[in-house]
Amino acid sequence: MNGGLNIFSLIADSSVPVQLVLLVLLVFSFLSWVIIIRKYTQTKAAMEDAEAFEERFWSGGDLAQLFREVSNRGGSNGGIENIFESGFREFARQRQRKTNDTRSVIEGSERAMQVAGTREIGALERNLEFLANVGSISPYVGLFGTVWGIMGAFQGLGEMKDVTIAVVAPHISEALIATAMGLFAAIPAQWAYNRYATKVERIASRYDVFQEEFSSVLQRQIQTDDVA
Repeated sequence: MNGGLNIFSLIADSSVPVQLVLLVLLVFSFLSWVIIIRKYTQTKAAMEDAEAFEERFWSGGDLAQLFREVSNRGGSNGGIENIFESGFREFARQRQRKTNDTRSVIEGSERAMQVAGTREIGALERNLEFLANVGSISPYVGLFGTVWGIMGAFQGLGEMKDVTIAVVAPHISEALIATAMGLFAAIPAQWAYNRYATKVERIASRYDVFQEEFSSVLQRQIQTDDVA
């Protein structure tokens, strides 16, 4: 239909500054969706791996055997498995020193788990700041294009004696397109940031609870070994 709205024609007929604004917003939107998809995969895998590992951990099996299984997978470990491996490795190292200071053994394991947990959460948080920035600044970038389009419309009004809608329509159109594109980039990015920031907080809380519970298990293990 010739009378329909042709977005591509409006963009092609826009002024260069507005086209640059639209290009920047398009890049922001593309990168945001790449991050959104990656974060969906990462957070889903982290939750599923945590559930599967905790089920094995609390099944009553030998912790040393579980440690060997996790260690044999090499660098493929991640999430809560990495926390367990780091904590138990430090625990075993401290016990090999034949130290009688139970507190230092537990504190060493806890520090190792905290470092591993911080590293895992850092990986999950990576690029979330970009989503927050896109959600915050994209409307203002679009607003710049809007202001430029309105300025063009007023300039057209000042240069013409006989003012018609055809004179200002192109500038008004490019202004509205810039506004819409700013919202198009900002809304998904801001929504995704809020969603995944909350998910990462839940995962971090789960890791913290596991570290506390694992510390208690290790302390009981020391008491059992000392009695034996």
